[in-house]
Amino acid sequence: MAQIARTPKQLGDALRRHRTHIGLSQSQVAAKAGLRQATISQIENGHDATKVETICALLAALDLELTVAPRSKGSSQDIEDIF
Repeated sequence: MAQIARTPKQLGDALRRHRTHIGLSQSQVAAKAGLRQATISQIENGHDATKVETICALLAALDLELTVAPRSKGSSQDIEDIF
């Protein structure tokens, strides 16, 4: 299921939901991505200074991909309400 994320917090929430849905712990994902568990925690909590390279490693570990598309007309709050 595709999810819209416009902020670091929304992206972190989406990644956490997917990780828990597939039954992996932060430590397991960190090992697959070659990252520290604390880094996974920071991303899931919306840390806004995460490198794109780190996000890409996490996406690969979760078997996800990033799609760039034009913004829909909904507000950021509308997106928050979905989650």
